[in-house]
Amino acid sequence: MPIPSSAGGPANRSARRWAIVLLLLGIFILGAVAIVLTGSRWHIPSAAKKLKNPVPATEEAVDNGMFNYMKHCQSCHGKDGDGNGPRAANLSVKPSNFTDTEAMGERTDGELFWQITHGRSPMPPFEGKLTDQDRWELVDYLRSLAKPASK
Repeated sequence: MPIPSSAGGPANRSARRWAIVLLLLGIFILGAVAIVLTGSRWHIPSAAKKLKNPVPATEEAVDNGMFNYMKHCQSCHGKDGDGNGPRAANLSVKPSNFTDTEAMGERTDGELFWQITHGRSPMPPFEGKLTDQDRWELVDYLRSLAKPASK
């Protein structure tokens, strides 16, 4: 049975087109939000979280970690480790703030080591670029950034 001409008029077709456009736009926005939220979380294996740092946080280890931090991490995470390096504003994910004692207290050394080792866009992996020793020393250095200021 044919549709009456009044139901398929130009105004009704225009309204349906706009409804479809708005629906597609809404789906796109929800998808983009889901991608951003998923990309902002690290998925670290539980075994990695349990790893213990085999490198004691000696002055030498922290200094070596600082050297590698300045060379590989400072441009995004900032000179002071606050997540506000010169490249931070151009990244799709805000770099971690290593000076946040509460947030750093929630992370294990194994988690930090795993994150440095494997990376996650936009952060590159450092396995193969830095030795295990270098990466553990970086963890020691990052821990030194989160220490509360002396009173």
